[in-house]
Amino acid sequence: MRSPTRRSFLGGAAAIPLVGSAQTTPAFRKRVHPLEGIARENLKIQDVKVTIMSYPLPPERQWFAGSVVAWKSDLCLIEVFTDKGIAGIGETTPYAGPDAIKKIIDEQIRPTLIGQNPFDVEALAAAWSGTGAFAGIDVACWDIIGKAKNTPVYKLLATDIEPEPHLRMYASGGVGYAWYKRPEDLIDEALRYKEEGYTAMKFRIGTEWANSGMTLQKYIPWVRRMRAAVGPDFDLMQESNMRLSLEQCLELAPVLEELKFHWFEEPIRTDRPDSLEGYRKIRAACPHVMVSGGESRVNRFDFKEWIERDGYDIVQPDCNVTGLTEQWHIARIANLRKKYCCPHNWHGGLTTMGNAALVAAIPNRHMLELNQTYNPFKEEIFKDPLVVKKGYMDVHNKPGFGMELKPGIAEKFPYLPGSWNKPNPNLPPLA
Repeated sequence: MRSPTRRSFLGGAAAIPLVGSAQTTPAFRKRVHPLEGIARENLKIQDVKVTIMSYPLPPERQWFAGSVVAWKSDLCLIEVFTDKGIAGIGETTPYAGPDAIKKIIDEQIRPTLIGQNPFDVEALAAAWSGTGAFAGIDVACWDIIGKAKNTPVYKLLATDIEPEPHLRMYASGGVGYAWYKRPEDLIDEALRYKEEGYTAMKFRIGTEWANSGMTLQKYIPWVRRMRAAVGPDFDLMQESNMRLSLEQCLELAPVLEELKFHWFEEPIRTDRPDSLEGYRKIRAACPHVMVSGGESRVNRFDFKEWIERDGYDIVQPDCNVTGLTEQWHIARIANLRKKYCCPHNWHGGLTTMGNAALVAAIPNRHMLELNQTYNPFKEEIFKDPLVVKKGYMDVHNKPGFGMELKPGIAEKFPYLPGSWNKPNPNLPPLA
């Protein structure tokens, strides 16, 4: 059975009850912040440590994004230590530049945190909101709070509804095929995920079109092939990475509607004065296909207008960009407008750890993304990683996030300077 559409959600028939609905447990409605009414523990931050790591991808595991190829995976591990021996872990997005993140935290943020109580995470997050660098510290503070209260983080975040730690995951891929090589790899990939037990997949539009003679007219048959291959009961999501024009999106939208796609993600750029109106036009062109976005937005204020003016049906904040505190607020605002929160979740296991805790806790939960590219930072750095079985993931029911790092990972994965991507040397030259 396919997931509820935007129309069914807005009509009040969504699978997940909204705040204030008759199905919502009254006890959960009284807290306007996860820590309201939670007794503070006497803790002080003693140190904040940033460790940056890398894994060079062998050629057969490199993946494509437009005109570039990803040659390595990076990790910005954040560890926060307290005077009572309780420590927390988190991750800040490596796409912000591991060297730059480490420098900002070491020189600017860390000195302001020494002696602070991690239970003041709301105030600490507000002080650094918008920098992006603080995100992993915020997540690590929540790990400490959960451990100090002997409670899983997802239960602390569940202020509006009974939490659900059994999460439906979707396979996020479509970055391993090339238009200039063997585009059939995309179809094979989708069938592989279905065989593994996933019930949904998101895919991208492939290597740079201009270099391979691709056009929207040539692309649409591949979209139809995807639907035919996986069948009608498998959810498909189209990710554009903001590479299409509004005109192209308005041409593609009726096809996605016809093929009963689940959502259309970041179809056009969002940095232009008319971007929001463009998203509204795309939504109107595919009334049963949800439109999603927001992975690079850093706080609730970045999302506010887009939520209120119906630019998105699904908001996609990422805890390694916003932090978990701000992400909770974004999800709550979206819920008040009857919109799903389905976090962007493309990096390592430390990011999945935080995003999964949020999804388990919120009333407008839906699915959680899982990056399908090979990345040892997803599972291989933990003693007890989060794993997917038949399309579902169970969040650990342990204090904090319930995850412990393996010893020696910094030595195993030494940092490699430079951007995670480089120009794709195999991309055909422009005609």
